[in-house]
Formats: sequence, structure tokens, C-alpha cells
Amino acid sequence: MGDVFRIYDNIWFFISIGETKLKFDGITLVTGAAGFMGSHVVEHLAKSGVKVRATARPRNDLSFFEKLGVEYVAADLTKPETLPPLFEGNVDRVMHLGAICNFSTPYNKLQPTNVKGVDLITDLAIKNGVKRFIHVTSTSVYGLYRGTPFVEDDPREPNTDYGRSKRDGEDILFKKIEDGLNAVLVRPCTVYGPRCTDGAGKAFSRPTDIAAIPGKGDVLLSNVRAEDVAAAIDHASLLDVKPGESFNIADGSYPSLEDALTEAALAFGKKPPKLHLPIGVVKVAAKVDGFISGLKGKIPDIEYDATKFLHDDYIVDNSKLVKTGFKYEYPDFKKSMVEIAKLFAEGKLEIR
Repeated sequence: MGDVFRIYDNIWFFISIGETKLKFDGITLVTGAAGFMGSHVVEHLAKSGVKVRATARPRNDLSFFEKLGVEYVAADLTKPETLPPLFEGNVDRVMHLGAICNFSTPYNKLQPTNVKGVDLITDLAIKNGVKRFIHVTSTSVYGLYRGTPFVEDDPREPNTDYGRSKRDGEDILFKKIEDGLNAVLVRPCTVYGPRCTDGAGKAFSRPTDIAAIPGKGDVLLSNVRAEDVAAAIDHASLLDVKPGESFNIADGSYPSLEDALTEAALAFGKKPPKLHLPIGVVKVAAKVDGFISGLKGKIPDIEYDATKFLHDDYIVDNSKLVKTGFKYEYPDFKKSMVEIAKLFAEGKLEIR
């Protein structure tokens, strides 16, 4: 067993974090399986020999799941009548990634999926006796940086609609834990990697049109590769910990914004940005780009709410997860981007 000290109201408590692993021999249900992170979780589990049931909204192209030999059952988190079939058979573990994940969608459109959807899927998990529920949320629940690395017990003070929706989804989960749900939370920071389509991680996952560096470019970032998030979700699901434990997921390398954008440009064969724009100008540009992208039904490269994080560092502490024995495959952002550059050059990087 690993050991961790934690502080509550200036009093130190000694707790034990389990390195021993639980075992699940039934079906693992993965919601949001057709999305960026969900697809990586499905892929990770399938390659590990786990019996997976993938679910997302109805879709015509199931080739990704068919190649992996994974069962796909269509459902919609906003339509309760579609959800019960997901739990047919021996479903003993749920990895809940079904969510809208970007800074451009307003709260009223996020709420049915990111909040109400959590309520519906957790009710069914309790009803069907699921042994472990993994809720994938976001470090966006912490809000703006307060001068010290974010740890799991920090106050949740989100400053975006997306962050508020994830906090409210967590609150639903905490209530269901009181009702007997054995749930663990994981909070990834900015996720990048193959198949990334939305969010800040898109800038490090595909060629983009970002030609200038916001502000001085010296703020530090927290990023994590998608494959590591998938492995961390699986790892956390197997830990023998009390319901309600939460774990941050970040690679721990913290590049500066300028360095990260430079590495991304080099990875995709583009000229690194050299021009520095005042953040105020970036915000105006983001507003305009957001409006135009909205008319086209697209997510802009730089979302307006994301610019709120450009003033200060954003450092996420990953030590709690590491102390449970988890090891990152891509712990260094720069080296990871070199590997992505190789995949891109060889035509092996999946870009949707």
C-alpha cells in the first residue's frame, strides 16, 4: 500500500492509497466511446483483453469498433429510454466519458449531457449493481490558477460554462456515492494526441492556423497525452480506494506556452510562431473567430473561454496518482511531440 499525507483545515491526516488492484471479469461499459478520449479508452481496454461494451449516439461508421472486436450499443445520455440496454448482461465496471468537451458550448446546452446525463447513468449503475464507476471529469472544475499547483482537495471554483457543468456533474456523483455507488473520479488536464477534435489540446494534435503567441508566452501549461489518460483511467478503476477518491491526470512536464506552440508547429512541418500578441487582442480575435466558427458549426482553434487561462500559469499536481504506482508512457511533452511528428510524417497519425 502507498501512503499519502493530506491536509484538511490545517490538520494533517494520514491516509492509505491502494496499490493493490481490484479485479473485474464482466463487461466494462465505456460511454462517450466514439469521442476523442472515449475511443482511446476503448482501444486501451480492448488491447488489454477486457470485454468492452462501447456506447455513444447512433452512428453509421462502426469500423473502429469492429476492428477492435468491441461490441457497440447506441444510446443517448439525453434520452433515458435508450440507456437500460447498456446494462444488459454482467456489466461490473463503467467508465463514464460521455460529455460535451469544449469551451464554446453554453451551459444550457452542456447541462443535459454533462449534468443530467451523469444523473441518469449513475442511477442505472446503482440499480444494476455495478462494482466500480469511473467518472471522467476535468481540472476545469478548479477554475483559475491560484499560485500553487492544483491538488485534488482544492476548492472547485470554475470560471467557464464547461467547468461549471463538470463541477455540477461531480456533485451529482457525490450524491450517488452516498446512495451506495462505488465511484472514483479522474480529472485530466489539457489532453492532446491522435484523434483530438475539440478543446485546447487540438493545437498540439493537428496542423492549426495559430500564427502568433498570446502574450509573453511564458505561462506554464499542464498537458497529457491521450494514451496516458486512457491507461490512467484503467489504473484508477482497479485501485482499492474508498468511494469518492479523485485523481488528477497530468504529465508533469509543464512547458511554457511559447515552447508548446513551437514544438507543435515543428511537429506538423509548420513555421513556429514568433509574433507575440497582447492577450487583449487575442481575446478579440477569439471572439470573432468564435462567431464565424459558430456559423459554420465548428469549434475555433482558440476558444474565447480558453483565453481566460492565458494570464497565469496552470500547473496540475499529478503526484497522488503517481504514488499509487501509475507510470506515464509520455511524461515529457517535448519528447511526445517529437513522436507525434514522426507519426505525422509517416502518415500514421489519426486526424479526424
